[in-house]
Amino acid sequence: MSNIYQNIISSTTKNEKLLAVLIDPDKMELSKVSSFITKANQSVATHIFVGGSDVDEGVTDILVSEIKKHTNLPVVLFPGDVIQITDKADSILFLSLISGRNPDYLISKHIEAVPRLKNSGLEIIPTGYLLIENGKVTSVQRVSETKPIPRNHVQIISDTAKAGELLGMKLIYLEAGSGATHPIDAHIISKVKQELNIPLIIGGGIRNKTEMEEAYKAGADLVVIGTAFEKGETFFEELKK
Repeated sequence: MSNIYQNIISSTTKNEKLLAVLIDPDKMELSKVSSFITKANQSVATHIFVGGSDVDEGVTDILVSEIKKHTNLPVVLFPGDVIQITDKADSILFLSLISGRNPDYLISKHIEAVPRLKNSGLEIIPTGYLLIENGKVTSVQRVSETKPIPRNHVQIISDTAKAGELLGMKLIYLEAGSGATHPIDAHIISKVKQELNIPLIIGGGIRNKTEMEEAYKAGADLVVIGTAFEKGETFFEELKK
């Protein structure tokens, strides 16, 4: 599978909204993959994202291999660390944590990833990643040792996102964090979207269809939902094709 980024661009141009189901390798049992992916296939989901903050080496490779047995949806790596890179997937969001100032997540991890990526065949999509404060310490914040941007600093969020685009990022991802107490505010999404000429991804804290649609209405091109599906796969019923 290829041209995942171009397909995202095409959908954005046609104002077709995209939905990624995020699967954390640390939380998904292999025995449950088949039934979970079947529900995803029957929903409006357009992508499967795979990744987490704390994942042991080799686990992602096994999980992605199992996922690929049950779906034709593109499987995109959303890695929390270099050890989560596997050539079994179709693509990888090559994340730069531009909201933080830890050099490991601005460039060092990327250098470390090069040997794994050079001959992998993965479609590599440079992505500016912004962690937005949501009222609790998230695993991303803890692992990356960076502070999120306060949600009331809307101009800084917007300027940071635009800086990512000017640096050559192909996507911007605003993240409230796994298990966030609430999703990213609509006015933040709207402000950032006004500044960008590249697709905008929104994730974290979205727990129902209404919140998902509010993110789309505010300007999200692709919404990522993970925890809501982990806690109850009945959410898939609301999102059937």
